[in-house]
Amino acid sequence: MELRQLEYFCAISKLENFTKTAEFLHVSQPSVTKAIKSLESELQLTLIDRRQKHVTLTPEGKAFLLHAEKIMKDVDETRQDMERFQQEKRGKIHFGIPPMVEAYLFPDLFTTFKDMYPDMILDVKEYGDSMVVMEKADKGELDFGIIFTDKLGGSEHEMLIQTDNLSLCVSPELPLSKKKRIDFDDLRNEQFIMQQSNTYQYQHVYDRCVARGFVPNILLCTTQLKTIKQLVANRLGISVLPDFVTREETKFVRRKLTPPLSVDICLYWGKDKELTERDMRFLNFMKHYIASEEFKKNFQSNELQ
Repeated sequence: MELRQLEYFCAISKLENFTKTAEFLHVSQPSVTKAIKSLESELQLTLIDRRQKHVTLTPEGKAFLLHAEKIMKDVDETRQDMERFQQEKRGKIHFGIPPMVEAYLFPDLFTTFKDMYPDMILDVKEYGDSMVVMEKADKGELDFGIIFTDKLGGSEHEMLIQTDNLSLCVSPELPLSKKKRIDFDDLRNEQFIMQQSNTYQYQHVYDRCVARGFVPNILLCTTQLKTIKQLVANRLGISVLPDFVTREETKFVRRKLTPPLSVDICLYWGKDKELTERDMRFLNFMKHYIASEEFKKNFQSNELQ
């Protein structure tokens, strides 16, 4: 007894016609006829009365229909349950990123991920800063996010992607560019071009300036990294940015800060999150991705001399 036979039998019991049943199932009429005859032969019973224009079920056929419909219902429920497992396995990863990640770290990460896991969807949203990404993940609105921090504690809901240095970005036409290493004291009279006040960059640069006894003179705050870079190139001010977003720039120069200012770029997931099979697939991808030679080649900072 095959599921195909049961499917044909249940259909013909409703449609009461071999031709209509074949059209409904998108098969040939002989296929339906053969399947029903084979079923009757196996059971050694006549299930369908063919003597009338509209076929009807025999008493044995009506009894068999109860079992056939139950079996088909169980099969359908089983398929639905298995599809849920497949959806969980494939699924959709809700992923949050702060602005600087979008244009630099994320495109290669996304491309590699889709090559390895074409059956999974990465639903990406950009947020204004790392704190918002963390809050969304803690509330369960995000599965994972990338954050900037200097307080990585090795907790179970964070994974280090890379540690990067922040360097001074300055036009080569300004006197400050002649120095190989820059102390924050050298920046007292400079105009800063910064990200928004709730970002990692702003807060840590501001705190470092205050620690050296001055408040930075901020010309402009913007979420647009491209704008920051162009204004630096136009000699309107300086900025302090992670090396991974400036390593290919030729319109301005980078200079080391002393003491160094660094940032941990981490993958973050909610503190109360229970990792599913889908989540573990993504975590395993990230572990292999950041260990790959391609990642190291593309995103390890150029060492400043």
